[in-house]
Amino acid sequence: FARMFVQVCLYFYCKCLWRCLKFVVRKLTGQCELQRICYNTKPGAARTMKIEASLKGSKSKRLQTSVNVHPDAIEKTIDDIMELKRINPDMNPQLGVSLQACLLQIVGYRNLIAEVEKLRREPYDSENPQHEEMLLKLWKCLKPNSPLKARISKQWCEIGFQGDDPKTDFRGMGLLGLYNLVYFAEWDTEIAQQVLSDSLHPKYREVTKKELSHLSKAEYEKKKFDKAIGYSFAIVGINITDLAYNLLVSGALKTHFYNVAPEAPTLTHFQQTFCYLMHEFHKFWIDEDPLDIMEFNRVREKFYKRILKQLQNPEMALCPHFAASESLINM
Repeated sequence: FARMFVQVCLYFYCKCLWRCLKFVVRKLTGQCELQRICYNTKPGAARTMKIEASLKGSKSKRLQTSVNVHPDAIEKTIDDIMELKRINPDMNPQLGVSLQACLLQIVGYRNLIAEVEKLRREPYDSENPQHEEMLLKLWKCLKPNSPLKARISKQWCEIGFQGDDPKTDFRGMGLLGLYNLVYFAEWDTEIAQQVLSDSLHPKYREVTKKELSHLSKAEYEKKKFDKAIGYSFAIVGINITDLAYNLLVSGALKTHFYNVAPEAPTLTHFQQTFCYLMHEFHKFWIDEDPLDIMEFNRVREKFYKRILKQLQNPEMALCPHFAASESLINM
């Protein structure tokens, strides 16, 4: 009880002290917190995340709810913020522009979560022609020179599904897993086909001099003749979709999206991120050189922590010039 009482007292003390400091700084600078952030922080994740925290932490309900408005109401919301903060828009024209860009990103991220969640919750339906068309497109993009002999076929195992009918493998991520795999295969076809080929026919990885210095003779002889381990491309793609989904929902991807999307992040940005994660996980898997497929969860968890650590940097953009995004721009 005593510990809880002290924590409550500290919370209210810090909260009151913070508000007092904000009041003093405003009087000294003649600028509110939103103005100071916009004028002193460069555009991108650093600015948008500070604006988001400032609005959510405000004592004003109008400011707190401004991060949840509809995109069409953003301009009106900015007018309300300026009025509430007693900021003259004619004297601060750039402030309105900066706030609009930040709010578009904040609201867009929330809407993207809803869109991704909707796809994740929609199950694959073999009776739906659109679903079937997407599944067949995945095969054609990955295996253009090998016609699919039948809808139910062992050929699906060639691109990493577990059985004769891929529909059962989409249960965890629903249509989202299929959308991501098709996007990767269609927009970054060369890389996707290469990753698929490597997953089916893994190459031996040479032991580096650095590794050699840490291996005993027996370990070296074993590693020298160890066969590289492949993996099921499609199943891993669905698993990496789950990883990307968790990064999105947890808010970890805000850093990346706020740095690469000048306005609202879209499903395309999410799919480009998936392509990047697939490519990077493939390289990470090769570098980790697991003994068998049973180590997949360990490697995945290590990879996940590595991406999380990268995203802690407010300057981080995972794939600012990824091939899939460049293809889209050139359309």
